[in-house]
Amino acid sequence: MQKIIDAHCHIYPDAIARKAVSAVDKFYDGLPEDHCDGTIASLLAVGSAAGIRHYIVHSVATKPEQVHSINAFIAGSAAASGGAFTGLGTLHPDSADQRGDFEALRALGLRGVKLHPDIQRFPVDDPRVMDIFALCEAAGLPVCVHTGDYRYDYSNPNRVVNVLRAFPKLKFIGAHLGGWSVWDAAARRLPDFPNMWVDTSSSFRWLTPQQSLDILRAYGSKRVMFGTDYPMWTPRPDIDRLLSLNLTDDEREDIFWRTCARLFEIEIQ
Repeated sequence: MQKIIDAHCHIYPDAIARKAVSAVDKFYDGLPEDHCDGTIASLLAVGSAAGIRHYIVHSVATKPEQVHSINAFIAGSAAASGGAFTGLGTLHPDSADQRGDFEALRALGLRGVKLHPDIQRFPVDDPRVMDIFALCEAAGLPVCVHTGDYRYDYSNPNRVVNVLRAFPKLKFIGAHLGGWSVWDAAARRLPDFPNMWVDTSSSFRWLTPQQSLDILRAYGSKRVMFGTDYPMWTPRPDIDRLLSLNLTDDEREDIFWRTCARLFEIEIQ
């Protein structure tokens, strides 16, 4: 294995990184001891040590007024990374000027959109969010969406299917293998949609090797991307878990970097 792209990384300005990680900790009732501090320096340190060459970076606006500052931070971080980062912007369905926010995101050179229905508190098939998906579909921008949570009904498979049906040309990435904590339900309903990609972030720790393999094969390696969910985890354990599965060399290469490189048009040496 020569290349790895981490398709799912949250980053924050140094001044607020610890506070942001603490908020995530509270939302998920406690992070493991191996979580990171949310800074760019930490991401690059743990990623480089694990052999990761490129990172898809993003953050989430919990209020509409945060959209522009977050997008400027992500775009600036990507520009300063020397080609190591591909940045995704954030949007919020309560914005008074959704199209304006979207056009500003594109003008910054951001390569997609990240949404987190469970933290941002909206159903993924809400009409306001459908407007965002329509903009992304028309522009050909991938949208990475947190999917799944047994505690809520914002982004579970019953709602995701409505998006996939409504926007068959949308490049929809379902984070956490399409449904965090509801992986089996997601794997039964979502792989049949050809516009559905997934990443592996925050999944393997809760799945048996056979469950992991079955879910990866349900989607097919050309629609699966390796992701860590930084800063929630250090990358090495998930890399080792993926390497331990009974996958072919081609499947591993797809998942570790080729699928992500194709979707986001990334060139890495």
